[in-house]
Amino acid sequence: MGSILVKARDYGRMVRFSHSVFALPFALASVAFASLTAPVNLRIVLWILVAMLAARNAAMGFNRLVDAAIDARNPRTAARELPRGVLRRGEVAAFVVLLSGIFVLAAGMLNRTCLLLSPLALAIVFFYSYTKRFTWGSQLVLGLSLAIAPVGAWIAVKGGIAWPPVLLGASVLFWVAGFDVIYALQDIDFDRSEGLHSIPARFGAAPSLGIARLLHVFSVGALLAIYFFLPLHPLYLVGIGAVAVLLAYEHTLVRPDDLSKVNLAFFTTNGIVSIVYFVAAAASVVLGR
Repeated sequence: MGSILVKARDYGRMVRFSHSVFALPFALASVAFASLTAPVNLRIVLWILVAMLAARNAAMGFNRLVDAAIDARNPRTAARELPRGVLRRGEVAAFVVLLSGIFVLAAGMLNRTCLLLSPLALAIVFFYSYTKRFTWGSQLVLGLSLAIAPVGAWIAVKGGIAWPPVLLGASVLFWVAGFDVIYALQDIDFDRSEGLHSIPARFGAAPSLGIARLLHVFSVGALLAIYFFLPLHPLYLVGIGAVAVLLAYEHTLVRPDDLSKVNLAFFTTNGIVSIVYFVAAAASVVLGR
């Protein structure tokens, strides 16, 4: 039993399971929005959670496989589970296949549209792992990978698409791309030496921070636009204001010559952003009925 728990811990560390907090609250917010015009029950919510966690962690496992050699050469990532030999490639590949299968199963349990779209969703999240090899827009593709979550959650409930989930997905895309630009500043020299592509490697530290700020302005703008498409309580606007303040704070933590607070900006602040948004969105749906 102890060895199983240790192995589970190793897998959890490999995929940074705690980082699921980024997109999960946005998917649940999308469910709350969809519930304004469609029935939502516990079964739907549980299968959405299964689908999202399976896809997210399959994508992370795939990324670790694809980047194993690069991670081994990067001092910042050399201690990850695959480079250290804590997990073997075959184990990680099996992990990815298993979770991909669970994702497709969960999609099928939701509705036919989700099932038909599940291979496309997997293709997008797996494709991200290769983008740093040929385009500086890799942060935008990562944002797109997480933007699938709120769009897919809406389709799971409604069986179709509409402006609210598109705007929420766009907000997630810009938000994730912005904070990943900040995170990628840590690897700017390594990426350039390896011929890898990112916004920081292409434009430099200071301009990249400006790009990240602009992306976060777009993200807040997309969240604000949702208010005009749904019958939400004005509390929603208070929540958007709180998100804007948190993102502004995030940008005070990092400077081109001081990356000591990158983890605080990347994980802690953005984890709070996602939770604050979900609480505001869910409360505005309940109070707006």
